[in-house]
Amino acid sequence: MSDTLTDLGRRALLPAGLRDILPPNAGNEARLIEALMARLAAHGYERVKPPLIEFETSLLEGPGAVTSDRLFRLMDPMSQRMMGVRADMTVQVARIASTRLKNAGRPLRLCYAGEVLRTVASQLNPEREVVQVGAELIGSPTAEADAEIILVAVEALKAVGVGGLSLDLMVPTLVPAVLAGLAAPAEDIARLRAAVDRKDMAAVEELAGAARPVLTRLLEASGRKDAALAMLAGLDLPDEARAALDRLTQVTDRVAAVEPTLAITLDPVENRGFEYHTGIAFSLFARGVRGEMGRGGRYRPNGDETGTATGFTLYMERVLQALPSPTPRPRVYVPYGTSRDEAAALRAAGRATVQGLEPAVDPVAEARRLECSHVWLEGRAEPVDAEQGTRDTP
Repeated sequence: MSDTLTDLGRRALLPAGLRDILPPNAGNEARLIEALMARLAAHGYERVKPPLIEFETSLLEGPGAVTSDRLFRLMDPMSQRMMGVRADMTVQVARIASTRLKNAGRPLRLCYAGEVLRTVASQLNPEREVVQVGAELIGSPTAEADAEIILVAVEALKAVGVGGLSLDLMVPTLVPAVLAGLAAPAEDIARLRAAVDRKDMAAVEELAGAARPVLTRLLEASGRKDAALAMLAGLDLPDEARAALDRLTQVTDRVAAVEPTLAITLDPVENRGFEYHTGIAFSLFARGVRGEMGRGGRYRPNGDETGTATGFTLYMERVLQALPSPTPRPRVYVPYGTSRDEAAALRAAGRATVQGLEPAVDPVAEARRLECSHVWLEGRAEPVDAEQGTRDTP
């Protein structure tokens, strides 16, 4: 390999988990983001744009605490304080709501879109820079708010063409509420909780003691909503656990009433990845796509003991995987000297124009070289032979 090619290779190399997004994918991603945001705006969610970097203490407050090991850190040369590159945007929106918009009427509906950066990739996603689109409903403790945030997420995904959606509903507070009533040493409770998290039925039966009937029934109840709710009905639960289970039932019924064809499953013992949630939590999946399309749930914004919020985050990498490759917009090569009015008329008709900047001996060959689907000749947009390497165009 020549020195020039070696140098080009070095300059093109990016850190692990980072990548360039090229045409037409970058444009398609931007279009989908705006389509999702438009759907959120239609439901009254107003857009905010927090900074990419802010003080570390702010990013680690409240729900941000779980991102501590994923946060890129750097020293601010002006304030000499440690800063962080956001690893999640939820905590930033919560900060805005509790500071800049603290006097705004509640419930407050906010939405956002932007990149986040993480020190490590997940098992399912090798990318460390990912794009999030999300919404937060702040200040309402109701089941209606829980249901709204789920339904808005589902509607937004459907609006951009994502099909085969399924919803997994969880109650991260349910098992802790059951375990809180057990009279057992802390280490035994910790072992039991770990067994529940692993869904290890044998270990739960061995360790649960008086809570065995309840915990084993909760483990067995994971599955499709109708069967799961039937198994959960009539369980003898402490008051706090009963309230959590009743909320799960209410939210499930509200979502199913609006989206009767949506596949809904319940997992009443799941907690991993939802440690900071204080109520109903959920994940969204799409048929044929590995991993979550998005997730969300109820939380306490920025550690506010009296506050409450619920929200969701969609992962654009998954959204793009769930959709077919974009159809390229027709590109028309407009030879040098063509009137501006003719080119403007083409753009008004929905075509992209590629203006010739100097006379071309063969306009058709020039159109092909610039990957145009058509060339403007004698007042008509003539197709260019697609077999010669041009972009496919309808």
